[in-house]
Amino acid sequence: MEQDYKKILVPVDGSKEAEMAFKKAVTVAQMNGGHIDVLTVLDTKQFIGLHGGMLNGDVIYQLSEDAQKYLNELKDGAISGGFKEEDIDIHVRFGEPKTVISQEFVEEYKNDLIMIGSTGMNAVTRLLVGSVSEYVTRNARTDVIIVRTDSDNKKIVDKK
Repeated sequence: MEQDYKKILVPVDGSKEAEMAFKKAVTVAQMNGGHIDVLTVLDTKQFIGLHGGMLNGDVIYQLSEDAQKYLNELKDGAISGGFKEEDIDIHVRFGEPKTVISQEFVEEYKNDLIMIGSTGMNAVTRLLVGSVSEYVTRNARTDVIIVRTDSDNKKIVDKK
C-alpha cells in the first residue's frame, strides 16, 4: 500500500485539535517531500439572524482579514521551524465547511490526504449541527486522517 502523500489538505478553525493536525501534517509533508494547503472555511450561515440576516461588507472583510492573519501565523511558524515556504499555501473560503473540505477543495487542488482535528466544537454544537470531521470522514473523496493526539500521542487537552 502506497502512503506517499504529496498534497495534504489541513482544515483549521482555531481549535487545539486543528492546530495539532497542522503540526502533524507538516511532519508528514516533510517526510514525503509534500505540499500543504491550509484552509479555513468561513461559514456565513452562523450569522443568519444578526442584522436582519445580512452581513455587511465590513463584517465580511474583518472575518476574512482575521482568518488570513491566523493562517499566516501558522504558515510563518512552520517556515521558522524549517518547512519550505514554497511547500505551503493558505486559503480562505466562504461556504459550508463540510462540503468545501470533503469535496469542493480537494477536487480543485487534487489533494491526496486530508488531516483534520477530531473536533473544533463543543458537545452541544456538535449535537445541533454535526461534526465537520465526522462528515468529512464519511464523504471525502480522498484519504482522511483524524488527529486526536498531540505530538507525544497524548490526548489533546484544552487549557482554557
